[in-house]
Amino acid sequence: MISRSSLVLFAVLCFGLCDDGHEMEEFLKREYSLSKPYQGVGVSGSSHWELMGDALITTDHVRLTPDQQSKQGAIWSRMVHFKVHGRGKKNLNGDGLAVWYTKERMRRGPVFGNRDFFTGLGVFVDTYPNEEKLLEAQRKRYTPRTQRIFPYVLAMVGNGSISYDHDRDGRPSELGGCSAMVRNLKHDSFLFIRYVRRRLTIMLDIDGQHEWRDCLDVPGVRLPQGFYFGASAVTGDLSDNHDLISMKLYQLTVLRSKQEDEEQEEVLVPSVDNMELLRPYEDEEAMSSISIFFCVLFSMLGVFLLVVVGLVLYGHWSESRRKRFY
Repeated sequence: MISRSSLVLFAVLCFGLCDDGHEMEEFLKREYSLSKPYQGVGVSGSSHWELMGDALITTDHVRLTPDQQSKQGAIWSRMVHFKVHGRGKKNLNGDGLAVWYTKERMRRGPVFGNRDFFTGLGVFVDTYPNEEKLLEAQRKRYTPRTQRIFPYVLAMVGNGSISYDHDRDGRPSELGGCSAMVRNLKHDSFLFIRYVRRRLTIMLDIDGQHEWRDCLDVPGVRLPQGFYFGASAVTGDLSDNHDLISMKLYQLTVLRSKQEDEEQEEVLVPSVDNMELLRPYEDEEAMSSISIFFCVLFSMLGVFLLVVVGLVLYGHWSESRRKRFY
């Protein structure tokens, strides 16, 4: 039986034109934002937004995927309020959606409906625990570095050579994340993404209290200007309606001194200053493999030494016994 789920989110994106400074102003970019009644969306030359795949427009939302198996859909702009809903039970829904700020656009692929090895930022609302099911299927007695409760929100910065590991729910490349119980809520939920002064911040309002709570805060994130904003979603054996309701883009202008302006470095390739953040899971697995190797090695050496000592002691005992008979 196909199972389904429900999730409501509003996403607000705030991106700074400058990375350093003392004062900051915020402007809503209406021409790049998306909201009802979606006039001209998907019509060539009439909007900054283009539809892709199975996405379609209704009066209330942009449906990225219908509640059917094996669907992909996306909407792309130069710039999110979205909804995922169906009739499924816990952890029997799929697969999730993503908000993008990337160099590439309008590319189908396996990462929540977008291409793999992307260049830029991806923020994922993952509704299905692939890693947990994979480990159960392989019957491995292994506990991941941190237990996750799904749905789970995480962020990833790609430079064109880093793959999103779908089977491990993005663990090897995630910058951070948090659990977000945003499905089947009666009130609206909000996702806030902010990038300014080389700092990526994601906050959530999912309790209906109009209060933000922290999800992740990562310094040293370097993102180029001029990339495309978008949202995509995908279904597999499990399905959901993934409905995009609105995306609001705010331009943050940071005021800098002349010296700061001269020292400003143009970012050409997305990166993170602390590269260890990109491989926390792989490093742990590598350490685990090394530990196992040395444990086996030292165990073999220990057994070998015990055998040698045993043979030497047995030789001495045998020689002493022969002397007593003569």
